[in-house]
Formats: sequence, C-alpha cells, structure tokens
Amino acid sequence: MSTGRYKQAGGFILALSILAGTVAGVALHQPSIGFLVGLGAGVLLALLVWVVDR
Repeated sequence: MSTGRYKQAGGFILALSILAGTVAGVALHQPSIGFLVGLGAGVLLALLVWVVDR
C-alpha cells in the first residue's frame, strides 16, 4: 500500500562514497585503503538515510 511518501535511496550515497574514497586513495597512492574508507563511510551514511527515512 502506498502512503504517498517517497522513500530515499541510500545506494547512490554508498556508490558515490566508494568511488570518492577510491579516487582519494589513488591520489594518496593507497587505493585499497581509500576504497575501504569510502565503503565504511558509505555504509554509515546509507544506514543514516535508512534510519531517518523510517
């Protein structure tokens, strides 16, 4: 049943943070660490979007 309220999507935030972390990691010559930092930040932000949207 539709409540007329649009849900927010956290997937875009997750993907963007992974890409940004990887790019920052490449700039610092540590792409794996950048990927992991981006992944962690993205998961936290996606969870925050999910909690706020509930």
